[in-house]
Amino acid sequence: MNIAVAGKGGTGKTTFTSLLTRTLIKNGETPILAVDADANANLNEALGMDIYTTITKLLNDFKEMKGRPPGGMDKASYVEYQLKSSIVEEKDVDLLVMGGPTGPGCYCYPNDLLKGFLSDLSDNYPYVLLDNEAGLEHLSRRTTQDIDILFVISDASARGIRSAGRVKDIVEDIKLNIDQLYLIITKAPDNVTEALGDEIEKTGLEMAGTIPHDPKVAEYDLHGNPLVELPDDSLAVKAVEEIVGKTILAD
Repeated sequence: MNIAVAGKGGTGKTTFTSLLTRTLIKNGETPILAVDADANANLNEALGMDIYTTITKLLNDFKEMKGRPPGGMDKASYVEYQLKSSIVEEKDVDLLVMGGPTGPGCYCYPNDLLKGFLSDLSDNYPYVLLDNEAGLEHLSRRTTQDIDILFVISDASARGIRSAGRVKDIVEDIKLNIDQLYLIITKAPDNVTEALGDEIEKTGLEMAGTIPHDPKVAEYDLHGNPLVELPDDSLAVKAVEEIVGKTILAD
């Protein structure tokens, strides 16, 4: 199952992705491939994992390469080797970080290799989680195909809900193959669905649930602790578990 998370900056995409990962691990749904496709990559911190390189850096290095790769490898084999080396592996979850925007020039060849690599790689995991940026750049490149679920994250504001609706418009404009789209509102007060009901309806997105403000998330962020280590009684953890039960793990 390919699951993507999108929304404007500051809405809690990475928090949700990390707690989604935590929930799937808790339910024995492993191994998981997490892909950080946000230019401001910090999913590794939320998961408590160290990264050493990014896909963008590998593509830039490939573009600047003169002559044949070291070791007598052909370019396709060299790129595949570098891509495999970039994966951070843990017991239950592996992490691949896309990095920031690529520089000028054509990346058609390495992007085609990346598409094939991700397609082959995803076959090894029951779940692939993509923490995306608001513009869906990596989705629009088709580097990740056939999304089963796209969670669109919004804060508890009319402007945030409208922004979530524009994500849906982008999906439709570039004709992405996505089976289900859900809206999630974060840092939500108890009456949020009533107060923002009209705006939510205008988006055309199905509500998957809300995540309340959680002091424990703020505390863990303050001290740089991995969010996957939040306790079971965390308000955010409980909310994400309920959302996962109604969507990803629904019978």
